[in-house]
Amino acid sequence: MDIGLVWFRQDLRLSDNPALLAACQSCDVVIPLFIDDPNAQSVSQLGAASRVWLHHSLHDLNESLETFDNRLVLAQGDSLEVLTEVSAQVKATRLFWNRCYDPASIKRDKKIKQQLDHLSPKSFNALLIAEPWNTCKADDTPYRVFTPYWNMLSQRLPGDKPQNKPKHIPGLKKSAHQKLSVNCELESLALLPKRDWHIGMMSHWQVGEKAASKQLAQFLKDDVADYSDARNLPWVQGTSRLSPHLHFGEISPRQVMHKLCSKARNMRELSSNEETYAKEIIWREFAYSLLFHFPQTITKPLDTRFADFPWAKNHTKSLRAWQRGQTGVPIVDAGMRELYATGWMHNRVRMIVASYLIKNLLIPWQKGEQWFRDTLVDADLASNVMGWQWAAGSGADAAPYFRIFNPVLQGEKFDANGEYVKRWVPELDSLDKKHIHKPWELAPEIRAQLDYPEPLVDLKESRQQALAAFDTIKSAK
Repeated sequence: MDIGLVWFRQDLRLSDNPALLAACQSCDVVIPLFIDDPNAQSVSQLGAASRVWLHHSLHDLNESLETFDNRLVLAQGDSLEVLTEVSAQVKATRLFWNRCYDPASIKRDKKIKQQLDHLSPKSFNALLIAEPWNTCKADDTPYRVFTPYWNMLSQRLPGDKPQNKPKHIPGLKKSAHQKLSVNCELESLALLPKRDWHIGMMSHWQVGEKAASKQLAQFLKDDVADYSDARNLPWVQGTSRLSPHLHFGEISPRQVMHKLCSKARNMRELSSNEETYAKEIIWREFAYSLLFHFPQTITKPLDTRFADFPWAKNHTKSLRAWQRGQTGVPIVDAGMRELYATGWMHNRVRMIVASYLIKNLLIPWQKGEQWFRDTLVDADLASNVMGWQWAAGSGADAAPYFRIFNPVLQGEKFDANGEYVKRWVPELDSLDKKHIHKPWELAPEIRAQLDYPEPLVDLKESRQQALAAFDTIKSAK
């Protein structure tokens, strides 16, 4: 009898899950397993907000498995030790998983393949449309600029057709499942915080495979037709909000791309708005390619000149004010408060708050990346690192460092009436559009009545300081 372990990671779904499907096709018994491994940079090694999402996603996955008279085995500890123990207890003969691409997971998975060779471990691609090693240039070097990367990969789209969910997922008997020594209840993983701040955050979301599919359908039906313009307006529902679902693998990029292209025979038949959204999906692929080929960029700048950048030395108070949404710059504070309240931030505003932290406050991009990783429900390592390096001017295809977003102009352009600011910074809701993005220009007697901080820095002066700092490294090799 063939007994297969399916090790779930960033693939918390039943459909278009090649590891699960392969196990169901070749094994008499399939044991789905999730390991909360505190020792690895894996899906469970996440910040507080993402661990809350993970709790609900695992609950949803188990409910889906129960419709097949199966159930998810939950364990906590070192992945190799747990896999070794479970495989011995159930007399497993096969091991399946879908690949992760961060350096720690790659190193761990290679070790597990060697140590558990007797289980004939087999891995699959469920996280990406194309493997990073299959998207290099003709000279076998990785792309570092997005446009040629898109031009190359778009020729292959929409890519392989997504797989249906298995028809049967034969599992252990309930009594045998309960006897597994590693098996624990979801609550025992302690993914939820002791304080109940997460309840309000999760009221903005529906979690799980069905919710992801529903969200995609709604976006393609109602919003993609205006995507190119609406995606830049933080006060409207103009983006797909699929990023956390994609990060946890509740939906695959293959599924998204095929749904997007369902009425088109090829990419050339997509509308301009649909193509713009397709590029966002491939931007995520680009991020994973960079993470795979340049793993050092998790903590170090790809452009090595920035290793010697003269960051501000005493920035603890400024960093804390930025994190709390108390910088005195309305569009920045609105974004940071949206992040704390919902675990998510509009992409346009992510660029604004990142530029402000790095170039107005001169705080290292790594500090922002770490905060986002702890507070975002979509804290995808590849996308998060690439986004922050892009804002810092130190990454691949990055915005030049001297391109410094003016948060006032950004607010006036993309939140002209201040609707976004007033939602998240209610102490400013009485201001007119002339002052909503620059309350420091109000008459002193009116300004004194606002319960809102003065700006941490002068935007013009801090911009000049940032350019002067860049001058010290820009000619370095």
